[in-house]
Amino acid sequence: MAESDREANRFSARASRYANVGANMGGVAARMAMARLFGGEGTTNAAALAQALGGLKGPIMKVAQLMATIPDLLPPEYAAELQKLQADAPPMGAAFVKRRMMAELGADWQTRFGSFDLKPAAAASLGQVHKATSLDGAALACKLQYPDMQSAVEADLKQLEVAFALHRRMNTWLDTSEIKKEIGARVREELDYAREAKHATLYGSVLKDFDTVRVPVVHPDLSTKRLLTLGWLDGERILSFAEAPVEIRNRIAQAMFKAWWHPFSRAAVIHGDPHLGNYTVFSEGGEAQGINLLDYGCVRIFHPRFVGGVVDLYRGLQNDDHDRVVHAYEVWGFKRLDRKTIDILNIWARFIYGPLLENRTRTVADGVKPGAYGRREAFSVHQALKEHGPVTVPQEFVFMDRAAVGLGAVFLHLRSELNYHRLFEAEIEHFSLDSLGARQKSALEAVGLTSPA
Repeated sequence: MAESDREANRFSARASRYANVGANMGGVAARMAMARLFGGEGTTNAAALAQALGGLKGPIMKVAQLMATIPDLLPPEYAAELQKLQADAPPMGAAFVKRRMMAELGADWQTRFGSFDLKPAAAASLGQVHKATSLDGAALACKLQYPDMQSAVEADLKQLEVAFALHRRMNTWLDTSEIKKEIGARVREELDYAREAKHATLYGSVLKDFDTVRVPVVHPDLSTKRLLTLGWLDGERILSFAEAPVEIRNRIAQAMFKAWWHPFSRAAVIHGDPHLGNYTVFSEGGEAQGINLLDYGCVRIFHPRFVGGVVDLYRGLQNDDHDRVVHAYEVWGFKRLDRKTIDILNIWARFIYGPLLENRTRTVADGVKPGAYGRREAFSVHQALKEHGPVTVPQEFVFMDRAAVGLGAVFLHLRSELNYHRLFEAEIEHFSLDSLGARQKSALEAVGLTSPA
């Protein structure tokens, strides 16, 4: 096919995507606006939004799920509906898979595998996973990206601007401009499987000393920007252990804590996607031992000073040190901080840091159900900001907050009982910006990544 024909096809796909997303979003937006005007907004319109997005599949599903997990970005009934969406894009058929694999690895691609199952083991929003074996018999997971995803993502993000514009018009107390930038940056990164391979290698290095967390090995000779081949990790769904003995649930939760906080405290990176499907539990001798950490598309790399802000806010809340609390928010990028705004932000901070501040064995949120995690606090912040004035959520803060809430929700599902304070203190013991900066630079350079400015 000539380059001009390929470009015409890409343009056609993009134009079609704009039309489909725009029509669905436009219809829902109109219903939202009418509901706001005449009253009665609620679960009916939320369900309509979920239905409209669910019918589109692809990247907009990923964006919708990201929006649903960012606290206080959407009304609770909208977030609840969007969280139900599953990334179940229709799988590519066998003939199409063969063409896609040929495009990525060449005409002789099948000779590079011992076996390759053309039927996907899992379908996601941007690609699908196939089980295979290497020539020496090792089990592999091959994530193959759907065609024309870059055009689809750009079309979806363009329409997302419409949704955010509507949000700003209806909710002037929250400036979502930085949230929009962050979602766009992270979703675009997820298209680059070569970058995801570096993320996986980075996590493998940072977590190599912990036998309760397993990271898949990257196979670079079988990977491209749109094909990522990793070692296959057998495991069971985390929710399969929701009724296991408490010592098993605690072991899994402690492994989750280590998998999330150790890379953050040692290399200033987080695994930013709290979806339960990104973790499985491995067992040995018939008993659960730890977790497999899967999918490295949504990894957020921070400047070390951001981690310093996390430590400063923790110590500030711990010691009732107002100046240190203010400094932490300023480091993160919050602007126009008066005393009232600080008090409002602290409602959320004390919720997130609550388990870390109490030196006792406890659940992550005593008496709270997983679906309600953070809802009361988010509503309090919402109401206070509506009365006091607008706040802009800094770009770096978005996925840190989202991932922390997602991690807490996993602990709630497990009903784990841990001393989170001691676990956290062990991670930040002897913390300094200089040492973190040096460790991060070394870790990132080793896998071909760079520290953020």
